[in-house]
Formats: sequence, structure tokens, C-alpha cells
Amino acid sequence: MNRLADRVLALVLAVLAAACLAQVYPLIEILAGRGLAGLDAVTPRPAAYSAAALACLIGALLFLAGQLPGRPEHAAGVPLFGRDAELEPAGRPRLRRTFLVLPVVVLLALLGDGFGSWRPHEGGEQVASAPPMESAPKPEPPEPSPVAPTPPLPPAPPPEQAATPPAAANPPALPVQPAPPVAAPAVPPTPAAPIPPEVAVIPPPTVAPLPPSPPAAPTQPDGHRDAVVWLAVAPDGRSIMSASTDHTIKLWDISGKHLMRNLGVHKDMARTALYMPDGISALTAGDDGEIVQRKLSDGAVLHVFQSGQNGGVNKLAISPDGRRAVSGHDTGNVIIWDLVNGAVLHVLTGHDWSISAVAVSPDGKQALSGSIDGTLKLWDIESGKQLRSWHGHEQGTYGAVFTADGHHLITGSGDLTIKVWDVDSGREVKRFEGHEGTVYALVLSADGKRLLSGSLDGTARLWDMASGNQIAMFDSQSGPIYAVAFAADGTVLTGGSDRTIRDWPAAGGDGVVLFAGAPG
Repeated sequence: MNRLADRVLALVLAVLAAACLAQVYPLIEILAGRGLAGLDAVTPRPAAYSAAALACLIGALLFLAGQLPGRPEHAAGVPLFGRDAELEPAGRPRLRRTFLVLPVVVLLALLGDGFGSWRPHEGGEQVASAPPMESAPKPEPPEPSPVAPTPPLPPAPPPEQAATPPAAANPPALPVQPAPPVAAPAVPPTPAAPIPPEVAVIPPPTVAPLPPSPPAAPTQPDGHRDAVVWLAVAPDGRSIMSASTDHTIKLWDISGKHLMRNLGVHKDMARTALYMPDGISALTAGDDGEIVQRKLSDGAVLHVFQSGQNGGVNKLAISPDGRRAVSGHDTGNVIIWDLVNGAVLHVLTGHDWSISAVAVSPDGKQALSGSIDGTLKLWDIESGKQLRSWHGHEQGTYGAVFTADGHHLITGSGDLTIKVWDVDSGREVKRFEGHEGTVYALVLSADGKRLLSGSLDGTARLWDMASGNQIAMFDSQSGPIYAVAFAADGTVLTGGSDRTIRDWPAAGGDGVVLFAGAPG
């Protein structure tokens, strides 16, 4: 829709550019025919029309090339991360508004030109404004009369005499009388004097100072050096695991507020880091196509699952019993892994676009996959059979989570909505709206009563599951939020493009930087 609107605006600007050029040509002919005299006879300024035509033409080309996006919108079919990833267009709202107002201004100028008193006549002569033009030269003939009095300037010598006689005697006062008339003509030449006073009367401008720059974000040497795209809280609530596009997986101590260790490094962007139910290991994945099981105690690699030609791992989910894992890949394939035997159980095909969300039901029997074209698919994990497929969103699905009872599923999307689905029927039963950017991450509270969402609009939002109302909003004011989680004490954790992990009070308010990013 945005592209169609841009093309229409490009056409309008192109038409207005042509209209401006059409106005310029006859004016140039008039000037060419009259020479400098044409400047007195033609008040429209060809330069103004030329500038307007050029501005309209530039605007048309920018709109046609898609260089003036409006609201940030992530294009369907384009991943947010990875080798083929593209971030959402940042948008140029001010420049776009300028070129949206330009057609109106130019159109009003053209209409004003068409009906104004200075419109050129068909023959190149002026209409209605000609009399004022002719009246301007008429004052010139009378002006010789004021010029005639200038001869009194020669009597200037008498003023010199008047300069001395005033102190001499009163009789010479009569010859002094002619001197004042001489002074009078000398005063008229000083009408230029009013100009300096006018300039002097202009008050000095008031210049607004720049707003104070925000305080620099804190940094720490062992922090992430790029965006934090995943957060997971340990079952005991004592530690946090984070994954970053800087390729690293880090383990943090919450109470001590320090880095425990770098748990591992992927060859490409790290996407997911999950605690295994055994409490002693973790499963991490990234764009290198590897799913690695690591010991939490020292990061030692226990097993590596290679996705091969199925591509990088965009998202990963583990069954509650820790026996199965489901991974979504940038080729559109979904793989079900047997974690116990270190084998592939199923490679599921059917999506036409890269997978951007996966989730496993609480009973471990079903898995959901969502792709960047908004399609959702429900699978039977053990058989690999597709149970249902539907177009859930107008743009990509970037967050997915089952409710505790397994009967409902929640998804977030680039279409700015969060939808609740009935798993048995595939019917939408509720919708949460409020985000102004792609909803990228979702997580449910332990009691299932609150939903936390993170978005590319730079905010995280807390929702009441029963009413669908927004409880609180947490504004990072520092760029997209890619990861959200609930801490053990119920506070909200976020990670995003600013490389930090922040902690927010659940009731709303300002957050604090729990773990800062590395210095830039």
C-alpha cells in the first residue's frame, strides 16, 4: 500500500513539475523579446517556477525510488537478521512531510498565478497591472523639476559666508535667508538616511539553545558489543542467559550484577539461548546453522547439532521434558531434533519463506512455526504431520508462545498486532493493539495472567491476558527491543539494539541498566 501511495505521489509531483516548466517557457520568451525592459513588464519570476519544477521532479524521483518511507514498516519476505537481513527502514518523516506539502504549495502558486493581477496576457503583455507599470515612468517627467532646484547648490558659497556672519551682525541675516532654502535641497538628498535607522531598528534575534544532550549510556568492558536479541532466566531465577548478534552467549549473575562467564561463541550471529530442564546445560543456536548443547558451569560443548543445507537457525524451542527441540531455519524448513539420541527426528517443509517464530506446546506434543510472510503452521511433533496451516498475519510472525493450558496460542507480528488463537479451531479469539513497530518478542508470566511484548518501536508493553488491556509501557528511548523476559521477582527484563540488559518495575516507570554493553 505504501508503495502504491508513493507512486501516486510521484505522478502528481511529475505533473506539477511539467506545469511549472510550462509557465517558465512563455516568461522566458517575454524576457528574451524585451531584454532588460522585460523585467519591468513581467513580474512573475521564472527562477521561482524553475526551482519549483526542480523540487517537484526531485520529490517524484525520491517517491518513485522508495526513498521517502513513512511509518517504519518491515517488508514481508525480508528477515530482520542474518546475511540477507534488512532492518526496518528508519523512515524520513520530516523529508516526506516536506514533499507531501510541496504539491499543495505549488498547486496554490499556479492557481494564484492563473488568477492574479500579474498573469501574462496571451500576447505577452500585462493585464490589469499595465497601468501601474505605466504610472511608474510618469513620475519621471516631473522629477526634472525637483532636479532643477539643484542649481541652488552653486549658492553654496553664501552658506560659507553665513557660517561666519551669524556672529557678525543682524543685517547680513537677509542674505542668510536664501541659505536655508539651499539647506533644504541638501536635506532631500538624505532620504537614504532613513535606511540605516531601519536597519538599526531591527531587534537582535533570539537564538534558542540546544537541549542538553542526554547522559551517555553506561558501558562495561565485558558487555555485549552488538544487539541483545535473546534473554532467558534460569529456573531458579539466579542467572540470565543472553544471545547477541556479536556471536556471543553470556551468563549473568542477577543478584551480584556481574558477568559469570562467556558461555560460548558462534561462528555467526547468535540467536537463541535456552536453559535445559536438567539445570546443568543450555542449548544455543545461531546463523551458523549449529545448535550447541553446553555445560552451564564452564561452557564446555556437550554436543553439536548441524542443520546442514537447511540454513541458519533463526529460532529454537525445547519441549518441557527436554527430549525434543524444534528449530526454524532461514530456508523455510522446520527441524525436530531428538536431543536424547542426538538425531534428527523430522525435517518439515511447507513454508515458502524464512522461519521467524517457533513454539512448543506445554505437553510437548505440538509445535508451531511462523514465517516472515505471516503464515502459521501447527505440527504434530512425533509424527511430523502438519495439523493446520493458516495466514495469521499480514506480515511476519516474530513471537509465539502457548498458554499454560495448551488450548491457546499467542503470536506477534510486523503488522503491529498481537493475536490470541484457539488452537483447536485456528480461530482468532483476541487481539492486542498499541505497538507502533514490529512485535518481535513475547513471553507469558509464570501464572499466565500477564503477557510481555517487545517491539521494534523501542518499547516493551505489559498486557492483562483476561481483559486485553495494556498495564504498563516501558520505553527504552534507545532503539528497538528484541528480547523480553520476566525476572523471578516479577520485574521486566529487556534487551535491544543499545547492547544493554535493562530491569523495569512491573508497575511501570523508569528502568535501570542491569548489564551495560561494551564501549563503542
